[in-house]
Amino acid sequence: MATYLTSNAVGERESLEDVIYRIDPDETPIFSNSKKITTKAVFHEWQTQNLTAASDANSASEGSDYSFVNPTATVRHGNYHQIAVQAVAVSNTLDVVDKAGRDREEKYQQVNKAIEQRRDIEKSLFKNEARSSSEPRKMGKLLSWITNIDAASGSSASAGTGADAATLSGTDRALTLAQIDNAMEAAYTDGGQPDMLVVSPKNKVAFSDLSSGSVVTNQLHMTAGSPQEAVIVGSVAMYLTDFGQLNVVIDRYASNSELYLIDSDYMAIGHLPGRMFSVDEVAPTGDAKKFAIVSEVTLVPHAPQSHAAVVDLSTS
Repeated sequence: MATYLTSNAVGERESLEDVIYRIDPDETPIFSNSKKITTKAVFHEWQTQNLTAASDANSASEGSDYSFVNPTATVRHGNYHQIAVQAVAVSNTLDVVDKAGRDREEKYQQVNKAIEQRRDIEKSLFKNEARSSSEPRKMGKLLSWITNIDAASGSSASAGTGADAATLSGTDRALTLAQIDNAMEAAYTDGGQPDMLVVSPKNKVAFSDLSSGSVVTNQLHMTAGSPQEAVIVGSVAMYLTDFGQLNVVIDRYASNSELYLIDSDYMAIGHLPGRMFSVDEVAPTGDAKKFAIVSEVTLVPHAPQSHAAVVDLSTS
């Protein structure tokens, strides 16, 4: 007796899930943890105030005249906005045909491109690049603002104004806790209180392999007869330094040659009004919908000296 098989039949419907799974990572720790502020000009400026150094000789004679001195002037900082663009054209046919996992292709791609742009902005923050007014404008990235760095001989920090890049010419070395401690102490001495230790995935592994009495360890308490299987904890998510607690944050876009100590109270992303992941509908020139996702943003480290970095690492 012949058996009628699916291979003989006509009309079997496809088995296709009505969901699209996004595999690529979309976490952006520095961008997401930074304050978002609205700016008003292509070159955004802010001021910092340094207090006069503390004195152990502040004593005056009774009845004496005051001695007047000029207060410490504020320091004026500024950074240029950088324009990020993701442009897409979607055919009108594709936008209306029945599709699995989404309804309108245009809206679906707008979401995708906004996520891609956020990742681009995050990755750009780790580029050793100074601000520039030349087109296309560039914002000064992290290392153009950070003066407190632990570096190998031959490397040096930028001036901390965003106007120059760091010099990274030292011989790479292995990561140590002493390097992080030195950077943390420098930021603390300058008035900062870093709370994020931003590391690449490989530097996260290298950091977890380090040992110190000040590393917070996870303990698993097992009770007799517990159905749980034993767990080996090999990860460190927090580091208690002599100058404060650092939450260890993995950033897929960070370089293996550096790690950053960020004071989130003094880190912001500025954007011009209506220029943060805005959708710019472009007039059609054919049978397609055209749009661009546009952001005009700048890095605003309100107190540059409150952040720190460790550079010249050989992690691979």
